[in-house]
Amino acid sequence: MEFQHAGSHYVVRVDRGEELVEALEKFCEESGVELALVFGIGATDHAVVGLFDVESKEFHKKTLTGPHEITSVLGNITVKDGKTYLHLHVNLADSNHNVFGGHLVSARISATFEAVVLALEGRVTRRFDPGLGLNLLDFSSCGSPSVFPRSF
Repeated sequence: MEFQHAGSHYVVRVDRGEELVEALEKFCEESGVELALVFGIGATDHAVVGLFDVESKEFHKKTLTGPHEITSVLGNITVKDGKTYLHLHVNLADSNHNVFGGHLVSARISATFEAVVLALEGRVTRRFDPGLGLNLLDFSSCGSPSVFPRSF
């Protein structure tokens, strides 16, 4: 994995054989990014995607093997318990142009992965919500009141 600073943003390349989620976590540690948006494309030969079932509070995973184009990775970077927290979704296209998507758990890069990381000022953390069974954005630690009304 290599990256270059571009203004307040970054261009990141993850190389063949590297695990994408681990590489992005390493990038965050090395660059000091704690709040950002991520956009990327590339290729994988082994990926795990997930779907969270809100009713059962269970996370269902599916492993995809063989060549797949990463047609889109979208997500955000925040912090949970003092560590980088990646929330990434992915679309993967197979050789028949069928597209599979979901929460990106892991992906081994088969050729390359290219991303733009739009670093934002500040820090947003996450907290576990037992009612939903998910790690939600927690704005109480941001230090400034919300500019949006709580109800519309």
